[in-house]
Amino acid sequence: MPSNKNNTELVPTAHSAFTVTAPTGPAKVEYISSCELPTTFATFQLHAFFEAATGKEHLALTLGDVADGQPVLARLHSECLTGDALFSQRCDCGAQLETAMQKIAKEGRGVLLYLRQEGRGIGLLNKIHAYRLQDAGADTVEANQALGFAPDQRNYRICLPMLQHLKISSVKLMSNNPRKAAALTDLGIKVTEHIPLIIKKNPHNERYLLTKASKLGHKF
Repeated sequence: MPSNKNNTELVPTAHSAFTVTAPTGPAKVEYISSCELPTTFATFQLHAFFEAATGKEHLALTLGDVADGQPVLARLHSECLTGDALFSQRCDCGAQLETAMQKIAKEGRGVLLYLRQEGRGIGLLNKIHAYRLQDAGADTVEANQALGFAPDQRNYRICLPMLQHLKISSVKLMSNNPRKAAALTDLGIKVTEHIPLIIKKNPHNERYLLTKASKLGHKF
């Protein structure tokens, strides 16, 4: 068990309000509205969806005609407040989000699903607990397990109604995670190409990336 310098066990209590239990049956996601979203990369269309079972709002960014039946350059991106908004160097999330948007803008066509599944599905507060355990020596998998969670609790079933609404049935997937491609295939979405999204290592995320590869099967 990870410990601090005084050899005192650091086992925070998981925040139950943010515990995620994977639902069963068809995912129910309601389309809410769309608008333009000007960014430094391009002006995207921003689409909002609501998942009643969890109370979560999910987003899709699209560029160009994604409903023409041709494979769409795509990214499934799970929310990471610390990486996406606070520029954390502990992970590769923010850099992956930026790179994916750049690639879509360069191609002039694509989709990015922004899924509210913080901390691989355990929620923001539990992720902060997990970060504390990592500070004490645990890796990302060990920290989640110490809090009573699976290493990765995300559920990609919510992608299907979002992609169906956007009339996308075939994608060129930007990801290092084979589980995402398998999940889309199981949902009936054709993955025509698996494009790596490699981000430069730094001293703060090197172990994180190694754990992704060695324990979660990510391909770099």
